[in-house]
Amino acid sequence: MSDLNLVTVYRSAGMLGAQVVKGKLEAYGIPTMLRYESAGLVFGLTVDGLGMVEVQVPEDCAEEAEAMVAEDEPLAEADADADPTDES
Repeated sequence: MSDLNLVTVYRSAGMLGAQVVKGKLEAYGIPTMLRYESAGLVFGLTVDGLGMVEVQVPEDCAEEAEAMVAEDEPLAEADADADPTDES
């Protein structure tokens, strides 16, 4: 997937929420990658964005993936950093 334009469709404050979303998208045939700082995993930190994990999909799958993520409102509410539109 390195040649594809990837789009972030979900942000999680840790690996667990990102893995759940990744699993759901892949179950529906959407190729998915996780983007994160390795230091967050090594040290187990979720401070100041260090533990943030982004779920990314190819640009041509982004609309479908975003709709699937939006279906899981309780998951999005449980994860404070789940807003895929915040590019900060």
